[in-house]
Amino acid sequence: MNISHNTYLIRTEAKRLGFDYIGFSKAEFLEEEAPRLENWLNNNMHGQMSYMQNYFDKRLDPRLLVPGARSVVSLLLNYYPSVVQEDVSAPKISKYAYGKDYHLVIKDKLNQLLEFIKQKIGEVDGRAFTDSAPVLDKAWAKKSGLGWIGKHSNLINKSSGSFHFIAELIIDLELEYDGAIKDYCGTCTKCMDACPTEAITAPHIVNGSKCISYFTIELKENIPNELKGKFNDWVFGCDICQDVCPWNRFSKPHSEPHFQANAELIGMKKEDWYEITEETFKRVFKDSAVKRTKFAGLKRNIAFIKI
Repeated sequence: MNISHNTYLIRTEAKRLGFDYIGFSKAEFLEEEAPRLENWLNNNMHGQMSYMQNYFDKRLDPRLLVPGARSVVSLLLNYYPSVVQEDVSAPKISKYAYGKDYHLVIKDKLNQLLEFIKQKIGEVDGRAFTDSAPVLDKAWAKKSGLGWIGKHSNLINKSSGSFHFIAELIIDLELEYDGAIKDYCGTCTKCMDACPTEAITAPHIVNGSKCISYFTIELKENIPNELKGKFNDWVFGCDICQDVCPWNRFSKPHSEPHFQANAELIGMKKEDWYEITEETFKRVFKDSAVKRTKFAGLKRNIAFIKI
C-alpha cells in the first residue's frame, strides 16, 4: 500500500471515531520550540508543576518516545458545550470538565485508531498520547496545519475556534505530511487584556504560575491572599481568554455523548456550591476531570472566591 492511501485510511477512520480534525507531520526534533521551552522553565513560569522539567529531550523529540518514529498524527476533538451553568452567580468550572474526563474518552478512541492502523496497514509500532505524557501537543497540532497558536497560547482552528482537546499518535509509519498555516490573530489582544491575573505576559507567553487554572488545579497549598477578588468566580480552571477570543464565535456544540454536560452540575445554584458535601462531590463529579482537585481542593477554591 502506498503512503497516500495509508494517510487516507487513517484520516477516514479518525473521522469515523468522532475526531473533528486530523493532521500529519514528520516526527523530528522541534527546533523552534526548544529555546522557548528552556526560557519558560528558566523563568520559573511552571511554578510548582515540577513535572514540566522532566523529560526535556523527550518533549522536543518524539523519536525518543517511540523508537523509529516517523510520523505524528495530531487530532482535535471539540468539547464546546450546548449549555452552560445556569446560575451566572455560581462558582464556575471550565467547559472541558462539564462531562466525562476527556483522558478516558480520548485514550479509548486513540487505541481504537492504533488498532485499526495495525489491522489495515500491518505491523506498525506506536503510542497514543493525550495530555498525559511529555508531548508538546499544541506544537504538533500547529505543524500539522490544524490551527495556529493564539496569543493566549492555545491552538486556534480557523473554522471552529479553540475549544478542542488535542491528542496524538506517534507511529513508525511514513505518511503524507501537512504544513503549518499562518497566524490570524493580527493585532487583537483581547485575551491578554481580559486575563484578571495578567498571566499572559506577552503574545504567546503564559506564565503558568499566574494562571487561574494553575491556582485552582495544580497548586496544592493555599492560594496567595493578594489574588483575592481576581478569580471572577472560577473554582476549576478558567475559560476567560478563550471566551473573549473573536475566533470562538465559530465554536459549535460538540457531538460527543461522553462530553454531555452533567445536568445536576449545570443546575447547581450558588448556595449548592457553597454547601457542597463530599457525597455530592463524589456523585456529581464521579467521572469528571474535576476529581483531580479532590473534595478538599474544590472546597479550598470555593472558600477563596467568597468575598
